[in-house]
Amino acid sequence: VMARTVKDLFCRYNTLKGYRVERKGGWDTHGLPVELQVEKELGITKEDIGKSITVDQYNAACRSTVLRYKDLWDDITRKMGYWVDLEHPYITFDNHYIESCWHLLRTLYDKRTPAGDSFLYKGFTIQPFSPAAGTGLSSHELNLPGCYKEVTDISAIAMFKVRREDRSAFLFEDEQEDVRILAWTTTPWTLPSNVALTVGPKINYVKVRTVSPYTGDPVSLVLAQDRLSAYFDPAGEGQPIDAYAPSDKILPYALAGTWTGNDLVGLRYEQLLPYVTSPDLEERGFRVIPGDFVTTEDGTGVVHTAPYFGADDFRACVANDVPFIGIPDDRGVIQPLVDRQGRFVDEMGEFAGMYVKPEYYPDDVRSQKDFKPTDLLIALKLKDDNKAFKIEKYKHNYPHCWRTDKPVLYYPLDSWFIRASAAKERMAELNRTINWKPAHTGTGRFGVWLQNLQDWNLSRTRYWGIPLPIWRTEDGDLEICIGSIEQLQKEIDMANKVLKLDQHVPNDLHRPYIDEIILVSHDGRPMHREADLIDVWFDSGSMPYAQWHYPFENEETFRRNYPADFIAEGVDQTRGWFYTLHAIATMCFDSVAYKNVVSNGLVLDKEGNKMSKSKGNVVDPFETINTYGADATRWYMMANADPWENLKFDEAGLLEVRNKYFGTLFNTYNFFALYANLDGFVNTSDDQVPYADRPELDRWILSKLHSLVRDVRRHFDDYEPTKALRALENFVDRHLSNWYV
Repeated sequence: VMARTVKDLFCRYNTLKGYRVERKGGWDTHGLPVELQVEKELGITKEDIGKSITVDQYNAACRSTVLRYKDLWDDITRKMGYWVDLEHPYITFDNHYIESCWHLLRTLYDKRTPAGDSFLYKGFTIQPFSPAAGTGLSSHELNLPGCYKEVTDISAIAMFKVRREDRSAFLFEDEQEDVRILAWTTTPWTLPSNVALTVGPKINYVKVRTVSPYTGDPVSLVLAQDRLSAYFDPAGEGQPIDAYAPSDKILPYALAGTWTGNDLVGLRYEQLLPYVTSPDLEERGFRVIPGDFVTTEDGTGVVHTAPYFGADDFRACVANDVPFIGIPDDRGVIQPLVDRQGRFVDEMGEFAGMYVKPEYYPDDVRSQKDFKPTDLLIALKLKDDNKAFKIEKYKHNYPHCWRTDKPVLYYPLDSWFIRASAAKERMAELNRTINWKPAHTGTGRFGVWLQNLQDWNLSRTRYWGIPLPIWRTEDGDLEICIGSIEQLQKEIDMANKVLKLDQHVPNDLHRPYIDEIILVSHDGRPMHREADLIDVWFDSGSMPYAQWHYPFENEETFRRNYPADFIAEGVDQTRGWFYTLHAIATMCFDSVAYKNVVSNGLVLDKEGNKMSKSKGNVVDPFETINTYGADATRWYMMANADPWENLKFDEAGLLEVRNKYFGTLFNTYNFFALYANLDGFVNTSDDQVPYADRPELDRWILSKLHSLVRDVRRHFDDYEPTKALRALENFVDRHLSNWYV
């Protein structure tokens, strides 16, 4: 109601000014919200699709679910007075809409960056992945409000045993010395996948002769000099090591050497948790490598490096030719030790089948008294094996899936990307031409986001959504990106001829029908569609074009209406819809998608708390409108605070607005109507009294009225509705009622 009121206000105002305002309604119909709802209702998971239920049946259920609440939405739309065309909406699952999205993707595929690269490419990288949803996520999805949550995890400082060999001889003072490198992690579940330790080349490191805290055994430890005081109390320096007992709170230690990170590069160490290994790993893995992302702000100044589960780790290992730990699948492709459900693979011994995050377990399992999260079990194993220096609980912010509310993993994905980073300077330049309300959202939240823009992970491994229109040969040598149904038909005709097939363009462009289409390369090889769907946020960002089926129809209508004069949505959309609109417009058309934008804040309860069903503080919009009326509800929302501020919704304030403003206006009119009817008054132009002949009070109130019209117009032209409404309130209450009447 809040967002739609903002939209409706400015559209109505411009209609009053004489403009034709298009009011095409629309339905976002694809994506995780729909799929997860269907899976919940059917009692299935993603893994059941194609087994206990066909893709066809599943997508049919998604389609029917999408429109189930259409009547309810239409009802609230009408009741709140939102002027929009509900009879001719765009629907994102419609073939025309999909075709326009394909056209945009083909445009990106054909377009080249200054370096000559396509804006649409396939790459193997580490990306946010939601095991609960079964799909990768884009960076802008991960940065939606509320995705980072404060959690308490198990952290561990592991001790990696340095191999005694010529390269490491400078670290050892005698034959019995046990030298280990300390590395800290908040994700102990990644330790079985460790293949390297990364150091900062220019960071100073020290060796400390001390004891293992849990056993009291003598050991020499290597860590960053700047982190020494975080783990060793100065009172322990010089204390005898052989007098230490595990119950002592202060560790005895003695400094025994200082080196830079560059001196440590190339050292080899024993595999920490050898569940999976190979001769290649033993030869090229388990060594110290350099990295420019290492800091001494926390941890030990040494980064435990598991390339399958961290973007920096991945880049560092590739740059230093370090192999990855994994298990070959049926095709011989190495897969991580954690599967896509977030569980350890069978080769992980006693940890096989365990979920790496406790939130992935059912609630009844987690609630058991003897339940221990996998991170804790791994940390305890390190302790038992004398490979742990410190284990403790650690509070930090961790990313969660925006739809399932479960933790995400950073995971290796073979995905299609939009090279958004290549256009970030142009996006920033065009952004400076947009009128943002408030201005700091454009320069701050949105502007800073653009400065740090990453490539857009387009691929989604789901079923209900727009299929990626790219077909490839089995070896990936040749590919084609389809940009229209007409082009698809031509390619099908060619494949039918060469491969002796009988295919046609399916009536429904969704899976599974589009997956059945086989195309042919120029050298006669079959080409199959890449199995991915596209990010549902691409659907939303394509709306300015796909709503008109551009460029296949309505080209003139599109040109007249593009870019949009005005859009509005919640401030959370700075990394959602506002971004995808801007990104697609910049990369495909070198244009803005909108000229003016109002980002409204949240509607909170009267205490300033977020509304939630669990707290019981949710306000029912139907009930509110039925009780107080749409006008009073909308007025209260706009007049109480600027739309970009969070609104503390209080029914007492709504009642006051209804009585003070609307009640005063109504009573004033009734006062006039009473005497006008008694006098038989009829308002005609012939009876108008010249202004100069009117009483001073009449001329004063008319002057105030004209000033009000001027001020309200100025405020609406500046996208300042609260100022406009407060000016109206002031006029009605102070001038019209209290003075004039």
